Amino acid sequence: MARTNGTVQPGDGHALTPYRWWQLFTRSLFHLDLTGPAGARQTWSVDVRHGGDDDGEVRARLYVDGLHHARATLPAAFPVPGGTIEVAASGYGLRRIQYVAADGSARQLVPDPASGEGRRAHLDRTRPALSRALALTSVGVLLVALVLGVPQIVEQLTQIPPVAQTIGVWVSPLRLPDALNISLVVATIAASTERGLRLRYSRVLDGGFFGGGE
Repeated sequence: MARTNGTVQPGDGHALTPYRWWQLFTRSLFHLDLTGPAGARQTWSVDVRHGGDDDGEVRARLYVDGLHHARATLPAAFPVPGGTIEVAASGYGLRRIQYVAADGSARQLVPDPASGEGRRAHLDRTRPALSRALALTSVGVLLVALVLGVPQIVEQLTQIPPVAQTIGVWVSPLRLPDALNISLVVATIAASTERGLRLRYSRVLDGGFFGGGE
């Protein structure tokens, strides 16, 4: 069972709002079809607004056939027929949203076609070569950011007085212009966002110095 943040709270029955194009990078919406206790087919949907609620907390909202059923802060685990829906976020989207059955098997929920994740999945199905190229480019950008960024971060850390007094100041052999550092940060954000749309996460690449962890 995944680590969870808080208690699952009951929903208020409001209707799931349609996905809008301007929410591509701020909202995740996934669906799962399950058979309910009475044998009827049900659609379970998970809606995550990455900007958080008024209190700053990012919550997953669970809907059944379009009606609000429950909510919980992330990471969350929602009991559903035959298993659990687990949801966890990273700094650039979701790192996991899966249905874990009672027998331990797991499968990812299906992204809404209008969502950023849905559009990225559509690109993967329709243009696999381009999709692979984008994926490899994202990894390459993050590796470059890691190699170029770590020495600069270490130098900054050794300039902290208690650290400097203990081990001395380490001077990085890499000196990047400010413009290049800014470009590197922008490229890293874009690469991490692309990986987030595919629910790819690595502690080293996506949760490191330039990435965003949970």
